[in-house]
Amino acid sequence: MSSTAIVGAQWGDEGKGKLIDYLAGHADVVVRAQGGNNAGHTVVVGDNKYTFHLMPSGVLYEGTLNIIGNGVVFDPEGFLHEVDKLKSKNVKISTIKIDERAHMIFPYHKRIDELEEEARKEQEIGTTRRGIGPCYMDKIERSGIRVGELLDLEKLEASIYYQVERKNKLLEKIYNADGFDPKKIFETYCQYSAHLKEYITDTTILLHEALESGKKVLFEGAQGTLLDIDLGTYPYVTSSHPTSAGFCTGAGVGPNSFDEILGVVKAYTTRVGKGPFPTEQDNETGDAIRKKGHEYGSTTGRPRRCGWLDGVMLKYAKRINGLTGISLMLMDVLDQFDEIQICTAYELDGEETSYFPASLSALAKCEPVYEKLKGWKTDITGITKYDDLPEEAKTYIRKVEEIVGIPVKMVSVGPDRNQTIVRETMI
Repeated sequence: MSSTAIVGAQWGDEGKGKLIDYLAGHADVVVRAQGGNNAGHTVVVGDNKYTFHLMPSGVLYEGTLNIIGNGVVFDPEGFLHEVDKLKSKNVKISTIKIDERAHMIFPYHKRIDELEEEARKEQEIGTTRRGIGPCYMDKIERSGIRVGELLDLEKLEASIYYQVERKNKLLEKIYNADGFDPKKIFETYCQYSAHLKEYITDTTILLHEALESGKKVLFEGAQGTLLDIDLGTYPYVTSSHPTSAGFCTGAGVGPNSFDEILGVVKAYTTRVGKGPFPTEQDNETGDAIRKKGHEYGSTTGRPRRCGWLDGVMLKYAKRINGLTGISLMLMDVLDQFDEIQICTAYELDGEETSYFPASLSALAKCEPVYEKLKGWKTDITGITKYDDLPEEAKTYIRKVEEIVGIPVKMVSVGPDRNQTIVRETMI
């Protein structure tokens, strides 16, 4: 067995798309296991730029099996839109399989998501309004509608009428909004059924067989550790588990299925939306990082908040994910600085701590303790070997390894596949 799990070690947007695309070229199977089309990966291949939301990144490699696991919340409309865009670029999509247990997103989920976010006003979370949270709510409430029902239209019709009746009461009485016509929704999803039924199966069987036969499996993470519904900076989190444990429940595998758990880390830190951000640089430094790193959301287009690398956060991500290594991304964004800072601890209530607090109010009071390093002030985008990096860049990498306690196994120095320095083969 050879399997690697890719986990975002920060607040998402770490550059997982490029890394996953790079590793997918060596994989037999690529698996998505949580989230939905609220997440996005951007992959650059030559002159072509691809943005994936639901689609596993292995789709760009002919012959690679691509699985959308049971833990994903599946938007048929969004998926078919991605299929059309890929077909327009002559990308074959016959190797995609969708687990029949995955829950489906419906128009009422998106509307409730939008209305609830508006109702929060200044307490808004920053949701993408794609219906992700309301769909997971139905799943946990045990009233959701799963992808497998697209293969049983009689059951699908009954489920839709039942749910729309309930949701219309909620929309009309709580939000003072118009409801939905269950007949129209059913007719639309019947059309989706015709397009999707060839992809639907029990993917846990396919995945088990792949692992048992020793095939190379890549578990594709979406979002990031600090967005985990349980272990993230709640309530400014997503509605699923983008930690390594999320692959177990979201793809139907045991925790002993992973040979490597690779944490994807930006060479700095970003986050989208509200919530405490100890190393944020709301100044010229943050602006420079944003500009050079093109720090705008691939799903929403929102500008990201930017700051120095947070070592305390990374140690937390290592601990709860069981990380075995790091892929350090966007190192080239730091080419511009004479001096680079890295957070090694927090000061909280007058005392220094190396632990990431569970309390959001405590995190808001944390002041970063920085170590200053000399910048390399050299364009590293053309470097392909670790030994050829400037000494200051290697010092920065060694400092990351020292703080987190695991090796940096890959370094990205640009957006293209070939701008990747591999220090240890992952898959």
